[in-house]
Amino acid sequence: MHIVILGCGRVGSTLAHTLEDMGHSVAVIDQDPEAFRRLRPSTAQAAVRGLGHNREVLVAAGIETASAFAAVSSGDNSNIISARVARESFGVEHVVARIYDPRRAEVYQRLGIPTVGTVHWTADTILRRLIPGSSGLDFGPLWRDPSGTLVMTEAPLTAGWVGHRIEQLESALPVRVAYLSRGGEILLPRGDETLRAGDVVHVLARAADIDGLQVRLGARGTERQES
Repeated sequence: MHIVILGCGRVGSTLAHTLEDMGHSVAVIDQDPEAFRRLRPSTAQAAVRGLGHNREVLVAAGIETASAFAAVSSGDNSNIISARVARESFGVEHVVARIYDPRRAEVYQRLGIPTVGTVHWTADTILRRLIPGSSGLDFGPLWRDPSGTLVMTEAPLTAGWVGHRIEQLESALPVRVAYLSRGGEILLPRGDETLRAGDVVHVLARAADIDGLQVRLGARGTERQES
């Protein structure tokens, strides 16, 4: 799997090294060549200097064969424009943009670009967005009760669940929705809350049921689309 990253700051370089350690190929884009000093020598060989929304720069970084794109530079505009180019012009399946302004984040999520707000700026959170439900990939639960019986994890919604209610999701799967992340804000939804594109649900489930939850969410979403 090839992944392109815009931004070679702390988060971008951490993402690059983590993804390489998982066995993926990575290319990092940044305007400042000094930023590439954060990269290992082997990782820096695939670094590309330039703007993340420039088509030639993206092509040089391998965007045409990329399965995921992460825009984690220091600029909201650069991140969202680059993410949209990756999604709309090159058809990259998994795209995420880091956004400073939560008001902008909500707008961009409505356009189908998952965003990570200021309180969620961790490489682990972005990795969950880039490679949801990948075989053999386990980031572990976000929380586990002392007995180990109950866990909480996050699951980005598939398109098939958009427009359905929280209560419908809970009746179809052995989970309870703890809260929603929507446009950089945290919501405590009621059962009749309608799910939107870009929502990330944080669910509670028994530890015995949590394995493959994201896959089952995706499968159920597909079934609902086809029904």
